[in-house]
Amino acid sequence: MLKIGIYDKVEPMEITKVQFTPVEQKARKSLDFKAGDTVRVWNKILEKGKVRLQAFEGLVLSRKHGTESGATFTIRKVASGVGVERIFPLYSPNIDKIEILRKSKTRRNKLYYIRTKAVKEVKKRLKSITISREDKAEDVVEENKAE
Repeated sequence: MLKIGIYDKVEPMEITKVQFTPVEQKARKSLDFKAGDTVRVWNKILEKGKVRLQAFEGLVLSRKHGTESGATFTIRKVASGVGVERIFPLYSPNIDKIEILRKSKTRRNKLYYIRTKAVKEVKKRLKSITISREDKAEDVVEENKAE
């Protein structure tokens, strides 16, 4: 018997797990992307009572707070010559899936200096690491299993 307080006694079999989030946390924790990688995030958007998916593809500028519950990552893309940045919570139920498109090697953890650079210069700077198609397929399959 476990004693929680002076008057409370709880049998060990009475303790149950409660799931606080609809997101499969193990699948999101296992995603291995970092600053410098190019990812596509499928976001759920509610319009006129219908839920649709919208893709946001861009370069990961930063990833904050590791894999804890408040973890976020920042993605930047250039659309029509205008830079657009979005900050996504890693465990948000509005994110349907995260696809890693390209990995690249960087020397920094936070790539905020890229905001001032031209697109051509950024692409030249990042050393791309090739990902085999099997690895991409595994990432998508793992995310789908989590759902």
